[in-house]
Amino acid sequence: NRVNVEFVEVISREHLKVRVWERGAGETLACGTGACAGLVACARLGLSNNSALVSLPGGDLFIEWKDEYCYLTGPARLVYKGQF
Repeated sequence: NRVNVEFVEVISREHLKVRVWERGAGETLACGTGACAGLVACARLGLSNNSALVSLPGGDLFIEWKDEYCYLTGPARLVYKGQF
């Protein structure tokens, strides 16, 4: 009854905008797997190239889909630190 879903807006063939909703968490800043899935879906539908800048609320990623693999390039940042 709950779902993880990505909403993808095609800005251009080289630029996608993605928002992510994860069950149990709500809207999140980013999801690498979801961003890759969004690019592959758009490329397969002919809406984007096989590589593009993907903008998420947490930052921009460059994703390339080649030989059935996704290569994701982007920054990594610490957004939370906790202790149990």
